[in-house]
Amino acid sequence: MISPKFELVENGAELAPNVPLDLSQAHLMLGIDVGSTTVKLSVIDEDGTLVYANYERHHTDVRATARSLFVKAQKHIGETPMYAAITGSGGMLLAQWLDLEFVQEVIASKRAVETLIPQTDVAIELGGEDAKIIYFDNGIEQRMNGTCAGGTGAFIDQMASLLKTDATGLNELAKDVKQIYPIASRCGVFAKSDVQPLLNEGAAPADIAASIFQAVANQTVSGLACGHPIRGYVAFLGGPLQYLSELRRRFYITLNLDDEHIVLPKNAHLFVATGAALAGESDRPITFTQVMEALDNLKDIQGSEVARLDPLFATQQDFDDFKARHDQEVVPKGQLANYHGRVFIGIDAGSTTMKAAVVGEKGELLYTWYDNNNGDILGTARKIMDSIYDEMPSDCIIGHVTTTGYGEGILIEALRADSGEIETVAHLRGAKAFVPDVDFILDIGGQDMKCLQVKDGVIEHIMLNEACSAGCGSFIASFADSMKMDVREFATAATKATLPVDLGSRCTVFMNSRVKQAQKEGATIGDVAAGLSYSVIKNALFKVIKLRDFSEIGEHCIVQGGTFMSDATLRAFELLTGRDVIRPDIAGVMGAYGAALLARDRAGIDGVSTLLDRESIDNLQVKLTNT
Repeated sequence: MISPKFELVENGAELAPNVPLDLSQAHLMLGIDVGSTTVKLSVIDEDGTLVYANYERHHTDVRATARSLFVKAQKHIGETPMYAAITGSGGMLLAQWLDLEFVQEVIASKRAVETLIPQTDVAIELGGEDAKIIYFDNGIEQRMNGTCAGGTGAFIDQMASLLKTDATGLNELAKDVKQIYPIASRCGVFAKSDVQPLLNEGAAPADIAASIFQAVANQTVSGLACGHPIRGYVAFLGGPLQYLSELRRRFYITLNLDDEHIVLPKNAHLFVATGAALAGESDRPITFTQVMEALDNLKDIQGSEVARLDPLFATQQDFDDFKARHDQEVVPKGQLANYHGRVFIGIDAGSTTMKAAVVGEKGELLYTWYDNNNGDILGTARKIMDSIYDEMPSDCIIGHVTTTGYGEGILIEALRADSGEIETVAHLRGAKAFVPDVDFILDIGGQDMKCLQVKDGVIEHIMLNEACSAGCGSFIASFADSMKMDVREFATAATKATLPVDLGSRCTVFMNSRVKQAQKEGATIGDVAAGLSYSVIKNALFKVIKLRDFSEIGEHCIVQGGTFMSDATLRAFELLTGRDVIRPDIAGVMGAYGAALLARDRAGIDGVSTLLDRESIDNLQVKLTNT
């Protein structure tokens, strides 16, 4: 175990000796772990005793953070030479800067565990954006997260913000847990949709906090272990597991661990840094003065190279031509307030938004609604119907109501809507109204993404996003919100960007740090917004659709969903595919529009809807129970 003679100081993360030590003759080893969110530094002697350690969040500025740590360490270590090694997901660049040895993270973890806690059979390590399980019982086997940061420290921070606290506050709340609710941990955006309704329904914050920690435990055990038993002596490593006692408790319960088999080493968050110090094989000693001089000599070198992409619109003329072409794609419209006769209603109850459309007997669009549901589908449906009744003349008759989407079933039961339909069919019906021979439909909503390949008017193949919402509307909205911008302003800024940032197509949590780094390198909000527009489409084309050839898109392509209301997203799609596509002017409500057309198709010559009347809807009472 790490020597107990070094204690954590109360006002920070620095571990320092209780009494000054004479290190002039010591053989010291320095390990530096550059993680996704923090830099950890560990100095040990030849016996493996911890001489000094410290860590700081780097906020993507690794160079400045490393120098800060070196300055503090020098006060205790002085000019004693050390044999240094660097590890971690962000450590390779620092190793290049300082001309120091780089040790793979799994090697560092393995060496630390085998040296300091050799009884360990399985080590579970959670970091800022990564999660690992290492098995030691039969050789070495490591499992780690790849493209999703669900269930990591950054995921916990994201969830804590919903409860208007931080990770430490979340831990304090969780101590009073009475009930655990199911919460998705695979994706932070999906998890918000689980948490928000619980908040709306009055679930205790303590229960939600503990449920978030339980979700992390579930994600780690099921998502990484994948059936491989976690048994024997289990070590818990990394910052989140070091500092969040209630998170550890959820793991203990999930794994059914007794006290004997729980291995909780002191300073577990420093284990990888210590492992790097132990695993390093350098024969060239250095001092802190030397490494600081090396950093200072880098001058203005960037922390990392963020690639740039072509602008969405090279000239104003490009933008004007683009707008003129897409402004022609309009649906026939009328005014509900001036309409007389039968009307047909479609309601699309999505995961984050509610959409509604009312069409007349000729299919003309009379009314639309598009707004967030704030986790309250029935309450929002009541607002929609109140709005429709306010506009609709008294001699109008509702012929049929069709619901679709996430809340289809509850609206049929509560409002007595006439019929329901799966989303894909509703979207196809709406698309056919624009392009009868449509053969490719891409719909990107708040948290879901649907790709429909159509042949002879029938859906031949469906592709959906599953456990990742990267590239959906909420993905962009969360970034816009973090920058204190309306999503429309964000999209406008993207169209004017001159140097879009290449952000890839990764998880929202991973991309946060990439965005911060880009901003440090001078990227504007517009550059980030344009880069995100590219990322949305790359995710759709290459992760969801898994496109191999652009010919698979077909000849008659329609794009729809609220995300495509953004000119930036639409332009990114056309640039990446080399296709001119059709975006209906009502792209955000195409599911509801298709449902309304289906309602008209199903109503018959003189059918009348079974929908509750206005008074009954207004008096509808809903009893919420958390089970």
